Amino acid sequence: MSLMQTLPLFLILASLAPAAENTLRPAEKKEGWTLLFDGKTMNGWLDPGKKDQPGTAWKVEDGCLATTKKPRIEEDLITAKSYGDFELKFDWRVSQGGNSGVKYRIQKAVFVNNSKKQEGPGAFEGLMGREMANPVSDRKTMASDSTGFLYTIAFEFQFIDDERHRDALKDASHQTGALYSMIAAKTKAAKPAGEWNSSLLRVTGQQFEHWINGTKVLEGSLKDPAIAAGAEKRWGKYAPTIRDILSNPKPNGPIALQHHGDDVWFRNIKIRTAN
Repeated sequence: MSLMQTLPLFLILASLAPAAENTLRPAEKKEGWTLLFDGKTMNGWLDPGKKDQPGTAWKVEDGCLATTKKPRIEEDLITAKSYGDFELKFDWRVSQGGNSGVKYRIQKAVFVNNSKKQEGPGAFEGLMGREMANPVSDRKTMASDSTGFLYTIAFEFQFIDDERHRDALKDASHQTGALYSMIAAKTKAAKPAGEWNSSLLRVTGQQFEHWINGTKVLEGSLKDPAIAAGAEKRWGKYAPTIRDILSNPKPNGPIALQHHGDDVWFRNIKIRTAN
């Protein structure tokens, strides 16, 4: 068989080959998708290492955005831009026993200096309520030997080891695919912890969709009474300001990859906006 006879078959096979990681296919470019991660840098994100009091919570590793265990400042990786209506495609993997998520429509970020924790009732929710009501933490001026964390008030597309993590064992609203602590996923489609998954997050107005491995696992409205009820249940007693923020959210905000203290990896992050 001549080269000219084999060339069409070669081109066909090449077109069927998987695309390189963290790149856009020609069809995706035509459809208006853009990369949110180039596989090499944190361009497009608020790099913790470039903030006042640089952080080390995230790193670029083997073509992935990956968490760092036990950083001095635990924080989500937040996009540099805010988004209203959008579609976000991405691959994710959590470690065994791991917990993470993608947070969207971020309403506010609250920094807590662990050396200035305001003691009182209500565990984490109480701590956040006190910091919201009476801010005493300042990242810029914290001592070099202090630790802290940045909490983002937002809606969360949950990813977790459903079989092992104690949070997932509480109830279905804490399991993979859920709108965290508010609405449980309607079906399961994730692979076991340690394996890669592909997801789509679609947010249009107040409507949202969570997709995992080609299956729509949840859809609903950010105005669903279940969200207000979930916000009231978690935040109402000790942090009513956070309850109110989530019950009446702004129609836009940044997106974040959640750092929950566990190993997690993200790649092939692509976004398409309505504009």
